[in-house]
Amino acid sequence: MLEFKKDNLRALVALAPTLLLMAVFTFWPIINSFIMAFLEEYSFSGMPPQIHKYAWIAGGTFKGVGIGNFVQVFREPDFWKALGNTTIMVLISVPVSVIIGLLIAVALNNVKKFQGFFQTVFFLPYVTNTIALGMVFGSVFHQDYGLVNKLFNSVGVAWINSGATWTRAMVVLMTYTIWNGLAFKILVFLSGLQSIDKQYYQAAQVDGTPRWRTFRKITVPLLSPMILYITITSFIGAFKAYSSVVAIFGTGRYGPVGNDKMLITIVGFIYDRLWESSLPFGIASAGSMILFIIIMLITLVQFQISKKRVHY
Repeated sequence: MLEFKKDNLRALVALAPTLLLMAVFTFWPIINSFIMAFLEEYSFSGMPPQIHKYAWIAGGTFKGVGIGNFVQVFREPDFWKALGNTTIMVLISVPVSVIIGLLIAVALNNVKKFQGFFQTVFFLPYVTNTIALGMVFGSVFHQDYGLVNKLFNSVGVAWINSGATWTRAMVVLMTYTIWNGLAFKILVFLSGLQSIDKQYYQAAQVDGTPRWRTFRKITVPLLSPMILYITITSFIGAFKAYSSVVAIFGTGRYGPVGNDKMLITIVGFIYDRLWESSLPFGIASAGSMILFIIIMLITLVQFQISKKRVHY
Protein backbone atom coordinates (compact mmCIF):
# COMPACT_ATOMS: atom_id res chain seq x y z
CA MET A 1 0.00 0.00 0.00
CA LEU A 2 2.86 2.35 0.88
CA GLU A 3 4.57 1.59 -2.43
CA PHE A 4 1.28 2.28 -4.26
CA LYS A 5 1.01 5.72 -2.59
CA LYS A 6 4.59 6.53 -3.51
CA ASP A 7 3.91 5.64 -7.16
CA ASN A 8 0.83 7.87 -7.16
CA LEU A 9 2.83 10.72 -5.63
CA ARG A 10 5.57 10.37 -8.25
CA ALA A 11 2.96 10.35 -11.02
CA LEU A 12 1.28 13.45 -9.57
CA VAL A 13 4.60 15.31 -9.35
CA ALA A 14 5.45 14.34 -12.95
CA LEU A 15 2.06 15.47 -14.26
CA ALA A 16 1.80 18.62 -12.13
CA PRO A 17 3.43 21.04 -14.65
CA THR A 18 1.25 19.81 -17.51
CA LEU A 19 -1.91 19.85 -15.38
CA LEU A 20 -1.11 23.38 -14.23
CA LEU A 21 -0.72 24.61 -17.80
CA MET A 22 -3.93 22.86 -18.85
CA ALA A 23 -5.78 24.33 -15.87
CA VAL A 24 -4.72 27.87 -16.81
CA PHE A 25 -4.97 27.69 -20.60
CA THR A 26 -7.63 25.00 -21.19
CA PHE A 27 -9.90 24.22 -18.24
CA TRP A 28 -10.36 27.76 -16.92
CA PRO A 29 -11.10 29.32 -20.35
CA ILE A 30 -13.80 26.69 -20.89
CA ILE A 31 -15.34 27.36 -17.48
CA ASN A 32 -15.07 31.11 -17.96
CA SER A 33 -16.74 30.92 -21.39
CA PHE A 34 -19.62 28.98 -19.84
CA ILE A 35 -19.99 31.65 -17.15
CA MET A 36 -19.83 34.56 -19.61
CA ALA A 37 -22.47 32.94 -21.82
CA PHE A 38 -25.08 33.59 -19.10
CA LEU A 39 -23.90 37.08 -18.14
CA GLU A 40 -25.95 39.67 -19.98
CA GLU A 41 -24.11 42.68 -21.42
CA TYR A 42 -20.84 41.34 -20.10
CA SER A 43 -17.71 43.40 -20.64
CA PHE A 44 -14.09 43.02 -19.55
CA SER A 45 -13.94 46.72 -18.81
CA GLY A 46 -16.21 49.69 -18.60
CA MET A 47 -18.73 50.78 -15.98
CA PRO A 48 -22.35 50.24 -17.05
CA PRO A 49 -25.05 52.20 -15.21
CA GLN A 50 -26.00 49.23 -13.05
CA ILE A 51 -23.26 46.79 -12.09
CA HIS A 52 -24.29 43.40 -10.77
CA LYS A 53 -23.05 42.73 -7.25
CA TYR A 54 -21.36 39.51 -8.36
CA ALA A 55 -19.48 41.14 -11.25
CA TRP A 56 -16.15 40.08 -9.75
CA ILE A 57 -16.85 36.39 -10.56
CA ALA A 58 -15.91 36.65 -14.25
CA GLY A 59 -13.42 39.48 -13.88
CA GLY A 60 -15.64 42.00 -15.67
CA THR A 61 -18.96 43.81 -15.46
CA PHE A 62 -22.46 42.74 -16.40
CA LYS A 63 -26.06 43.75 -15.72
CA GLY A 64 -27.65 40.40 -14.96
CA VAL A 65 -27.75 36.64 -15.38
CA GLY A 66 -29.97 34.94 -17.95
CA ILE A 67 -30.28 33.46 -21.43
CA GLY A 68 -30.34 36.78 -23.26
CA ASN A 69 -27.05 36.04 -25.03
CA PHE A 70 -28.42 32.78 -26.45
CA VAL A 71 -31.59 34.53 -27.60
CA GLN A 72 -29.47 37.16 -29.35
CA VAL A 73 -27.37 34.49 -31.09
CA PHE A 74 -30.50 32.80 -32.48
CA ARG A 75 -31.73 36.17 -33.74
CA GLU A 76 -28.54 36.75 -35.74
CA PRO A 77 -28.94 36.02 -39.50
CA ASP A 78 -25.19 35.37 -39.71
CA PHE A 79 -25.51 32.56 -37.16
CA TRP A 80 -28.07 30.66 -39.24
CA LYS A 81 -25.99 31.19 -42.37
CA ALA A 82 -22.91 29.94 -40.50
CA LEU A 83 -24.83 26.94 -39.14
CA GLY A 84 -26.07 26.04 -42.63
CA ASN A 85 -22.62 26.36 -44.21
CA THR A 86 -20.97 24.36 -41.45
CA THR A 87 -23.59 21.61 -41.61
CA ILE A 88 -23.15 21.23 -45.37
CA MET A 89 -19.37 21.15 -44.96
CA VAL A 90 -19.67 18.43 -42.31
CA LEU A 91 -22.14 16.27 -44.27
CA ILE A 92 -19.96 16.39 -47.40
CA SER A 93 -16.37 16.45 -46.16
CA VAL A 94 -16.54 13.87 -43.35
CA PRO A 95 -17.99 10.82 -45.17
CA VAL A 96 -16.12 11.55 -48.41
CA SER A 97 -12.75 12.01 -46.68
CA VAL A 98 -13.22 8.91 -44.49
CA ILE A 99 -14.13 6.70 -47.46
CA ILE A 100 -11.32 8.04 -49.68
CA GLY A 101 -8.83 7.81 -46.83
CA LEU A 102 -9.78 4.19 -46.15
CA LEU A 103 -9.53 3.21 -49.83
CA ILE A 104 -6.12 4.87 -50.23
CA ALA A 105 -4.87 3.20 -47.04
CA VAL A 106 -5.97 -0.23 -48.33
CA ALA A 107 -4.25 0.44 -51.65
CA LEU A 108 -1.05 1.58 -49.93
CA ASN A 109 -1.10 -1.48 -47.67
CA ASN A 110 -1.06 -3.71 -50.76
CA VAL A 111 1.85 -1.82 -52.34
CA LYS A 112 5.15 -3.46 -51.45
CA LYS A 113 7.59 -1.29 -53.41
CA PHE A 114 7.93 2.42 -52.63
CA GLN A 115 5.36 2.15 -49.83
CA GLY A 116 7.36 4.53 -47.63
CA PHE A 117 7.64 7.03 -50.47
CA PHE A 118 3.88 7.08 -51.10
CA GLN A 119 3.17 7.36 -47.37
CA THR A 120 5.40 10.43 -47.23
CA VAL A 121 3.69 11.97 -50.26
CA PHE A 122 0.22 11.53 -48.77
CA PHE A 123 1.36 12.75 -45.35
CA LEU A 124 2.95 15.99 -46.60
CA PRO A 125 -0.28 18.08 -46.43
CA TYR A 126 -0.57 17.28 -42.72
CA VAL A 127 2.76 18.95 -41.90
CA THR A 128 2.44 21.83 -44.37
CA ASN A 129 1.30 25.27 -43.23
CA THR A 130 -2.44 25.77 -43.70
CA ILE A 131 -2.08 29.31 -45.05
CA ALA A 132 0.53 28.16 -47.57
CA LEU A 133 -1.83 25.44 -48.82
CA GLY A 134 -4.63 28.00 -49.07
CA MET A 135 -2.45 30.25 -51.19
CA VAL A 136 -1.71 27.31 -53.50
CA PHE A 137 -5.41 26.59 -53.91
CA GLY A 138 -6.05 30.30 -54.47
CA SER A 139 -3.58 30.21 -57.34
CA VAL A 140 -4.88 26.94 -58.79
CA PHE A 141 -8.49 28.18 -58.85
CA HIS A 142 -7.73 31.79 -59.87
CA GLN A 143 -10.12 32.97 -62.56
CA ASP A 144 -7.42 34.48 -64.83
CA TYR A 145 -4.34 32.26 -64.56
CA GLY A 146 -5.57 29.31 -62.50
CA LEU A 147 -4.61 25.78 -63.54
CA VAL A 148 -8.20 24.53 -63.27
CA ASN A 149 -9.58 27.08 -65.73
CA LYS A 150 -6.73 26.43 -68.14
CA LEU A 151 -7.28 22.67 -68.06
CA PHE A 152 -10.99 23.04 -68.80
CA ASN A 153 -10.49 25.96 -71.20
CA SER A 154 -12.72 28.18 -69.03
CA VAL A 155 -10.47 31.16 -68.29
CA GLY A 156 -12.46 33.91 -66.59
CA VAL A 157 -14.73 31.63 -64.57
CA ALA A 158 -14.69 32.87 -60.96
CA TRP A 159 -14.24 30.15 -58.35
CA ILE A 160 -13.05 32.16 -55.35
CA ASN A 161 -12.62 35.62 -56.87
CA SER A 162 -15.15 38.41 -57.11
CA GLY A 163 -18.35 37.20 -58.74
CA ALA A 164 -17.99 33.58 -57.66
CA THR A 165 -21.20 31.73 -56.87
CA TRP A 166 -21.83 29.91 -53.59
CA THR A 167 -21.64 26.54 -55.34
CA ARG A 168 -18.25 27.19 -56.96
CA ALA A 169 -16.75 28.59 -53.78
CA MET A 170 -18.06 25.62 -51.78
CA VAL A 171 -16.58 23.18 -54.33
CA VAL A 172 -13.14 24.76 -53.85
CA LEU A 173 -13.50 24.75 -50.06
CA MET A 174 -14.64 21.11 -50.00
CA THR A 175 -11.80 20.07 -52.30
CA TYR A 176 -9.30 21.78 -50.02
CA THR A 177 -10.86 20.41 -46.81
CA ILE A 178 -11.06 16.81 -48.03
CA TRP A 179 -7.56 16.81 -49.51
CA ASN A 180 -6.02 18.47 -46.46
CA GLY A 181 -7.71 16.01 -44.08
CA LEU A 182 -6.72 12.82 -45.89
CA ALA A 183 -3.18 12.59 -44.51
CA PHE A 184 -4.04 11.87 -40.88
CA LYS A 185 -6.86 9.48 -41.83
CA ILE A 186 -4.60 7.49 -44.15
CA LEU A 187 -1.94 7.24 -41.45
CA VAL A 188 -4.38 5.92 -38.83
CA PHE A 189 -6.06 3.46 -41.22
CA LEU A 190 -2.72 2.21 -42.50
CA SER A 191 -1.45 1.52 -39.00
CA GLY A 192 -4.68 -0.35 -38.27
CA LEU A 193 -4.41 -2.42 -41.44
CA GLN A 194 -0.85 -3.43 -40.66
CA SER A 195 -1.91 -4.66 -37.21
CA ILE A 196 -4.59 -7.05 -38.58
CA ASP A 197 -3.59 -10.71 -38.31
CA LYS A 198 -2.76 -12.01 -41.79
CA GLN A 199 -4.41 -15.36 -40.97
CA TYR A 200 -7.83 -13.84 -41.63
CA TYR A 201 -6.88 -12.94 -45.20
CA GLN A 202 -5.15 -16.28 -45.74
CA ALA A 203 -8.31 -18.11 -44.67
CA ALA A 204 -10.36 -15.94 -47.05
CA GLN A 205 -7.97 -16.80 -49.92
CA VAL A 206 -8.28 -20.52 -49.19
CA ASP A 207 -12.08 -20.21 -49.33
CA GLY A 208 -11.86 -18.26 -52.58
CA THR A 209 -13.59 -15.22 -51.11
CA PRO A 210 -13.78 -12.24 -53.51
CA ARG A 211 -11.76 -9.17 -52.56
CA TRP A 212 -14.78 -6.92 -52.12
CA ARG A 213 -16.33 -9.41 -49.71
CA THR A 214 -13.04 -9.75 -47.82
CA PHE A 215 -12.92 -5.97 -47.53
CA ARG A 216 -16.51 -5.81 -46.27
CA LYS A 217 -16.44 -8.78 -43.92
CA ILE A 218 -12.87 -8.68 -42.58
CA THR A 219 -11.17 -5.33 -43.17
CA VAL A 220 -14.02 -2.99 -42.25
CA PRO A 221 -15.13 -4.84 -39.05
CA LEU A 222 -11.56 -5.14 -37.76
CA LEU A 223 -10.92 -1.46 -38.56
CA SER A 224 -14.21 -0.33 -36.99
CA PRO A 225 -12.54 1.16 -33.86
CA MET A 226 -10.27 3.28 -36.07
CA ILE A 227 -13.21 4.22 -38.28
CA LEU A 228 -15.16 5.36 -35.21
CA TYR A 229 -12.21 7.39 -33.94
CA ILE A 230 -11.59 9.01 -37.32
CA THR A 231 -15.30 9.75 -37.82
CA ILE A 232 -15.70 11.41 -34.42
CA THR A 233 -12.54 13.52 -34.74
CA SER A 234 -13.51 14.44 -38.33
CA PHE A 235 -16.95 15.63 -37.22
CA ILE A 236 -15.40 17.70 -34.44
CA GLY A 237 -12.78 19.16 -36.79
CA ALA A 238 -15.34 19.95 -39.51
CA PHE A 239 -17.65 21.74 -37.07
CA LYS A 240 -14.67 23.84 -35.93
CA ALA A 241 -13.70 24.78 -39.49
CA TYR A 242 -12.21 28.25 -39.69
CA SER A 243 -8.59 28.26 -40.83
CA SER A 244 -9.43 26.49 -44.10
CA VAL A 245 -11.89 29.24 -45.09
CA VAL A 246 -9.52 32.04 -44.12
CA ALA A 247 -6.62 30.29 -45.88
CA ILE A 248 -8.48 30.37 -49.19
CA PHE A 249 -10.28 33.72 -49.04
CA GLY A 250 -7.94 35.74 -46.83
CA THR A 251 -7.91 37.07 -43.28
CA GLY A 252 -11.20 38.51 -42.11
CA ARG A 253 -13.17 37.15 -45.09
CA TYR A 254 -15.29 34.04 -45.52
CA GLY A 255 -16.00 34.41 -49.21
CA PRO A 256 -14.98 36.22 -52.40
CA VAL A 257 -14.60 39.99 -52.53
CA GLY A 258 -18.04 41.58 -52.49
CA ASN A 259 -19.60 38.76 -50.46
CA ASP A 260 -17.27 38.42 -47.51
CA LYS A 261 -19.61 36.23 -45.45
CA MET A 262 -20.73 33.83 -48.16
CA LEU A 263 -19.11 30.78 -46.50
CA ILE A 264 -18.94 31.95 -42.91
CA THR A 265 -18.72 29.10 -40.38
CA ILE A 266 -19.84 28.89 -36.76
CA VAL A 267 -16.29 29.48 -35.51
CA GLY A 268 -16.04 32.44 -37.89
CA PHE A 269 -19.28 33.83 -36.45
CA ILE A 270 -17.93 33.42 -32.90
CA TYR A 271 -14.64 35.08 -33.80
CA ASP A 272 -16.38 38.05 -35.44
CA ARG A 273 -18.69 38.60 -32.48
CA LEU A 274 -15.78 38.30 -30.06
CA TRP A 275 -14.05 41.35 -31.54
CA GLU A 276 -17.02 43.54 -32.42
CA SER A 277 -16.93 46.51 -30.07
CA SER A 278 -20.69 46.99 -30.28
CA LEU A 279 -21.43 43.57 -28.82
CA PRO A 280 -20.53 42.13 -25.39
CA PHE A 281 -18.31 39.07 -25.06
CA GLY A 282 -21.29 37.07 -23.83
CA ILE A 283 -22.59 36.73 -27.41
CA ALA A 284 -19.42 34.98 -28.55
CA SER A 285 -19.43 32.80 -25.42
CA ALA A 286 -23.04 31.79 -26.03
CA GLY A 287 -22.18 30.88 -29.62
CA SER A 288 -19.28 28.73 -28.45
CA MET A 289 -21.54 26.94 -25.96
CA ILE A 290 -24.07 26.21 -28.71
CA LEU A 291 -21.27 24.78 -30.85
CA PHE A 292 -20.09 22.70 -27.88
CA ILE A 293 -23.60 21.29 -27.36
CA ILE A 294 -23.96 20.43 -31.07
CA ILE A 295 -20.62 18.58 -31.12
CA MET A 296 -21.39 16.79 -27.85
CA LEU A 297 -24.80 15.58 -29.06
CA ILE A 298 -23.39 14.30 -32.36
CA THR A 299 -20.56 12.53 -30.53
CA LEU A 300 -23.02 10.85 -28.13
CA VAL A 301 -25.16 9.69 -31.06
CA GLN A 302 -22.08 8.24 -32.75
CA PHE A 303 -21.12 6.38 -29.58
CA GLN A 304 -24.62 4.92 -29.33
CA ILE A 305 -24.56 3.77 -32.94
CA SER A 306 -21.07 2.34 -32.53
CA LYS A 307 -22.19 -0.05 -29.78
CA LYS A 308 -23.73 -2.30 -32.45
CA ARG A 309 -21.27 -1.71 -35.27
CA VAL A 310 -17.84 -1.40 -33.67
CA HIS A 311 -15.95 -4.62 -32.90
CA TYR A 312 -13.10 -4.56 -30.41
